[in-house]
Amino acid sequence: MIEEHIKEIKKKLGADKVLLGEKIKERYSHIWEINKPLNAKAVVFPSTTQDVSDILTICHEYHQPIVVHGGLTNLTGSTETNVDELVICMEKMNAIEEFDLSSRTITVQSGVILEVIHQEVKKENLLFPMSFGAQGSAQIGGVIATNAGGLRVFRYGMTRNLVLGLEVVLANGTIISSMKKILKDNSGYDLKQLFIGSEGTLGVITKAVLRLQQKPKSRNSAYVAMNNFENVVSFLKFIDQGLAGTLSGYELLWERNYKAMTSPSTGIAKPLPYGYKYYVLIESLGSNHNKDQQKLESLLEEALMNELILDAALAQSIKHIKLFWRIREDVDVLVSQCKNVQNFDVSLPVSEIGAYVDDVFNTLNTIPQVENFFAHGHVADGNIHFLISKNENTTELINKINNIIYRPLTTLGGSVSAEHGIGTHKKPYLKLCRSIEEIQLMQCLKTAMDSRGILNRDKVIDFKK
Repeated sequence: MIEEHIKEIKKKLGADKVLLGEKIKERYSHIWEINKPLNAKAVVFPSTTQDVSDILTICHEYHQPIVVHGGLTNLTGSTETNVDELVICMEKMNAIEEFDLSSRTITVQSGVILEVIHQEVKKENLLFPMSFGAQGSAQIGGVIATNAGGLRVFRYGMTRNLVLGLEVVLANGTIISSMKKILKDNSGYDLKQLFIGSEGTLGVITKAVLRLQQKPKSRNSAYVAMNNFENVVSFLKFIDQGLAGTLSGYELLWERNYKAMTSPSTGIAKPLPYGYKYYVLIESLGSNHNKDQQKLESLLEEALMNELILDAALAQSIKHIKLFWRIREDVDVLVSQCKNVQNFDVSLPVSEIGAYVDDVFNTLNTIPQVENFFAHGHVADGNIHFLISKNENTTELINKINNIIYRPLTTLGGSVSAEHGIGTHKKPYLKLCRSIEEIQLMQCLKTAMDSRGILNRDKVIDFKK
């Protein structure tokens, strides 16, 4: 029997926008788990902001918990559901509403896929600099809700630095629209920042005004190798100063990553030989390809002469650049080599990364159930990712590995989440990087803005009335 509030939603939106019964099981909660049927009370497909408002107004009245689904690429359990929850799927809200070349902004609905934004702005020689491996699936609403990072944070900042305006629907159906295109606005609280990174717990993002940049005329990349972490840090300072503001990426791979990504089975040729501890991929974005390439080549030669680096390979074409970046971005290659994979996304001071990862690797080597592990990251902004493969998936083993990764971060002044969020998987460890007072303030905000706790209930923090 269909519950009354589901009937009301069907009446408001139309039966074609509400999925019930066995059809729900044709969907899933994560793009890596498409064989696991979705477990939910209903799936609703709004196509307008008013649709979202109507859904939330009804759900608020009936105390109906909801979970928002975007591109389903998150790694923290934020889109996991149970049979008592209603799913709001944003895939029909996929329109680009305005492209303002003078303001260098694009206004999009939250269901627009990140890669579509890249393609559209490229036509006008513009750049939306947010870039990461899942950009072909991730929707911009989810990118904003998790304050995603990516490969160019060092130069352009996190998602919150790229959002000028936002439209959000609160838990009770109230529409908050602040779709301004301006950079400076000190008229009271910057309310949009409450929702950026809130993981759908404070409101449902429906539209955004995104800040664009002029598309650089040149792109250059190189791999360098070294054997001690002090040189990883020293070379970062050297190359950043030498490139005078054009350094846009500084990605670190440990040798086991580099080997896995360039093994014969991948079909990807290795730019540098094996045998080094660290491999760094750098990217510069500039205005004159030949001059920029010559400058980068000159800096690499100087770094080799001064023994800051031990080896280097400079990409000679766009094809080479794409191959270089596949070694860093194509994480599916690593996932395919893992069983019962555990993903981690942590941040800590750059100077502490080398010793921290060494300690983690040494400890993981002592656990018989751990078969393999990989580490890579956006080292310039202190963000490291781990993928850990195990021959079993018991709760005891999961917790043991979580503690190995997370516990040292408190002393180091780090965070259990650099860019993926907290969701449900990291919630028990939030206290390692947030004080009691901070968590209490988060709970106050949650209660004030979602008094009935219907939005992503008990994700990020426990809901308390």
